[in-house]
Amino acid sequence: MIAVPYVSRTIKEVSGVSQDINVLALVKGKERYVFLFDDDNRAQTLRMLGRYASNPELSFTWYDAAVLSQKVRQTAEHESAKSSRFDLPLPTDNQEGGEAAA
Repeated sequence: MIAVPYVSRTIKEVSGVSQDINVLALVKGKERYVFLFDDDNRAQTLRMLGRYASNPELSFTWYDAAVLSQKVRQTAEHESAKSSRFDLPLPTDNQEGGEAAA
């Protein structure tokens, strides 16, 4: 069986406020494991991956849990990098008196 993880992001409208929902999926032959989580529930998702791996009735392995937990952590790193990117100063922020750049 080949494990094929992937992560995508969707935006869900909740009470007029946008909230990112992470989608993490694993395809093993005819089986599909799909995990939906937001940024506040990353730790709970990691624990769930461990529970699935420890369940002998599932084909979900500890290797699967390790690969998917790495993806969960990468989404957190990606989000922090993306938010810090918007905090960088613009070249026009250093100009005094509102002069235009040459």
